[in-house]
Amino acid sequence: MVRRGFPRDWGLSARMLATIFFLGLLYVLFVVALVALQVSLAMVLLVAAGLLFAQYYFADRIALMGMGAREVSPEEAPELHGIIDRLCALADMPKPRVAIANSDIPNAFASGRDQRHAVVAATTGLLRRLEEPELEAVLAHELSHVAHRDMAVMTIASFLAILAGLLMRFALYAGMFGGFGNARRNDRGDQTALVMLGVIVVSAVVYALGFLLTRLLSRYRELAADRSAAILTGRPSALSSALVKVSGQIAGIPTRDLRAAEAFNAFFFSPAVSPGFSLSSLFSTHPSLERRLEQLTQIEADLGRTR
Repeated sequence: MVRRGFPRDWGLSARMLATIFFLGLLYVLFVVALVALQVSLAMVLLVAAGLLFAQYYFADRIALMGMGAREVSPEEAPELHGIIDRLCALADMPKPRVAIANSDIPNAFASGRDQRHAVVAATTGLLRRLEEPELEAVLAHELSHVAHRDMAVMTIASFLAILAGLLMRFALYAGMFGGFGNARRNDRGDQTALVMLGVIVVSAVVYALGFLLTRLLSRYRELAADRSAAILTGRPSALSSALVKVSGQIAGIPTRDLRAAEAFNAFFFSPAVSPGFSLSSLFSTHPSLERRLEQLTQIEADLGRTR
């Protein structure tokens, strides 16, 4: 068996690096603004770092517990293990743990801070609905996330938004219980209130920008995983078919079940979006179905020219 490895898309990589650069720049500007406001970051940084560490270190366990998934042995799921064995051999990467989630929502996800602590899971709804080439394409997409350490990248990228959100909450609580509601004001009290207000405004702006940049980065990484999976398997059409089938089937899942699963959209192969207006439709972690199919059609054409 020829070991191909996951290919790199330099255009997508450049856009992801640019997004990470702007996130870093935003972080620097945020710190400068807080220093100018004479805000002590020690406690906020400690809490944010603790949350980041827990999210990073226990990501695989959190994902499995949240989706009610359990690890399965090759004897329990021979077809699923067989596909992952073949893909890992093609990609020249260690095999992650394999799990199945008992859910009718057709989906798959990968999590873990690195290849040695990764898990790839599929739902029973996905296993029941997809043909083997389609399932192989979906699992290749998830293995690409593992190979490129996307979980670690997105966790680190989200640190700024977490930090800004925590600081905004701390400033609001401090204002409500002291700064803003004090009836007897003096010059020092007025100055403190202005600082608190400044922190809230700066934190809110940074949180919003950090959130949008992180979602943009997530969409880039989903496109990169689609491309890697299509080239690794050599069958972009199988991934296109899986995307269309999964998206169509998700539309038929009860809204209550979709809303319960929306918190895990960042992990999923295809987002579990409930019908109607929602934040997930405005700030999606994934590109649109049309954009993903367009890219796969182009890859199919490119592969056809090189054969």
